Amino acid sequence: MKNKPPKINFIGNKEKLASWICDLFPIAAESVFDAFAGSSSVGYEAKKRGMRVISNDILKINAQLATALIENKRETLEESDLTILFAGKPVKGFMYKNYANVYFFPNECMELDRYRKNVEKLGSTYKKALALSLLRRAMIRKMPYSRFTIDWNTIKKLRDEVHSYKTYGRKRAYHNLSFREHVLANLTAYNQAVFDNGKDNRVYNRDIFDLLGTVQADVIYLDPPYSGTMNNYFGFYGALDEYIESKKLKPFKNNFVNRKSALELFDRLFANLTSYKYWVMSYNNSSFPSKEELYTLLSKYASSIEIIEKPHRYKVTGKENKDRNTEYLFVVKNLKKTHVLDDIRDMQVVPPQEMSYQE
Repeated sequence: MKNKPPKINFIGNKEKLASWICDLFPIAAESVFDAFAGSSSVGYEAKKRGMRVISNDILKINAQLATALIENKRETLEESDLTILFAGKPVKGFMYKNYANVYFFPNECMELDRYRKNVEKLGSTYKKALALSLLRRAMIRKMPYSRFTIDWNTIKKLRDEVHSYKTYGRKRAYHNLSFREHVLANLTAYNQAVFDNGKDNRVYNRDIFDLLGTVQADVIYLDPPYSGTMNNYFGFYGALDEYIESKKLKPFKNNFVNRKSALELFDRLFANLTSYKYWVMSYNNSSFPSKEELYTLLSKYASSIEIIEKPHRYKVTGKENKDRNTEYLFVVKNLKKTHVLDDIRDMQVVPPQEMSYQE
């Protein structure tokens, strides 16, 4: 299929690695549980390949993205929907009361409050999800560094095009386009990303430990936050969840951010994967625990473990990280599990010509 995912802007986005990752799924696998979906890059690639995708993410905005792009089969936003979305006058709602002169100017927060109220007037769950995904894109594009961890004085400086040009040689005019302009600029790409792969794809917005073992799939794909890197996802995107809910929220538990609890969480995670035949997990060399520590943990629960390595440069807010990183893909076959898939066909997986580490 030629469907192309729209621009998301998400820290940890696997867009450039999604094809490589899906190449390493067993060719006989027909379904994948994308347990930490994030921007849904891997789930979207798997959907393009005709797999049934069960997507989950603890962030509400990521679940909305997955609802719009993974679960949604055919619904798009039409002119009449935009008329509803942009109708009315600015409202002094949640964003105005909590985030005026914190993330956006007061008049911008009032516009966001108007759009949030109007989203609920759209005709279906999928149209609402698409609208919220487009508003997310607009908010991210207006936010310097594409995350909500920047103080207001810095935001104002970076949104000042004269200052930005003088300091960085870039005006960054897109920071000062209206939310409406951003929505309209991205509408076609998001609408065209919607397609039906003939499968009953599903989306959850749950803590992963509430779902493990209850969701059935041939492969579970794991892309947990990487402790030791930029992994504070509630800090980065929690304001978007609060916009959806129109209330202040507490950081979620089991977030893999704290180095002290990371090993315990990974051990707990692996211990709960026994109902899945294939486990595929993304990781990188800058993270904690180390590759060797994770291998040791995995060895407690599975005996067939391969680590595929791929050089990769991460790109954040349009700028490449100068340091070359190594992306790890842990490919695990759970030999203790009784499965439906034919083992002979399963073993036809042929990894690309990358470095590998196997015991």
